[in-house]
Amino acid sequence: MTEPRFTELTPETMTKEQRKVAEAIQSGPRGAGLRGPFNALLRAPELADLVQRVGAYVRFSSSLPAQLNELAIIIAGRHWTAQYEFYAHRKLALAAGLAPAIADAVAAGRRPDGMTAEESAVHDFAAELVGTGQVSDAHYAAVHERWGERGVIDLVGAVGYYSMVSMVLNTARVPLPAGETPPLQPLR
Repeated sequence: MTEPRFTELTPETMTKEQRKVAEAIQSGPRGAGLRGPFNALLRAPELADLVQRVGAYVRFSSSLPAQLNELAIIIAGRHWTAQYEFYAHRKLALAAGLAPAIADAVAAGRRPDGMTAEESAVHDFAAELVGTGQVSDAHYAAVHERWGERGVIDLVGAVGYYSMVSMVLNTARVPLPAGETPPLQPLR
């Protein structure tokens, strides 16, 4: 990977507005540190604050079970070949109970075998949404029947939010932690 495009901000190099948003991020459910997209996003502090609040909802308050929410997140990361996104959320998906074989199939760009009905519903909806920008009636119904209208919107929110985060990470060239191997190979 090439060098990051944004220098690392510190409390000493941040503006007052950036510090305020950084403190809000670090005191929220994500904990300490400005990992992932936030160093880059702080260049537009008002946007960073709005984004971090949406992200806190999508990640910590979704009506979808955590394992399924994380499945949708890694599907978005795979679509955008966002190495950092996939790396970070694969770990979270496995910790939430997603089978490693499912995460590995998503990384390889293929539909996983052996998914539960709930995993299939989330996978097919999210993969179709990022792949075509649309969701078929069948994939919509599979999610709607299980989690209702809120579940549909929470799933769209996860895919949309983490697509934006993936684009920020890719644009900023956020590196993986030292010594980590990129988890995604190009699909084309």
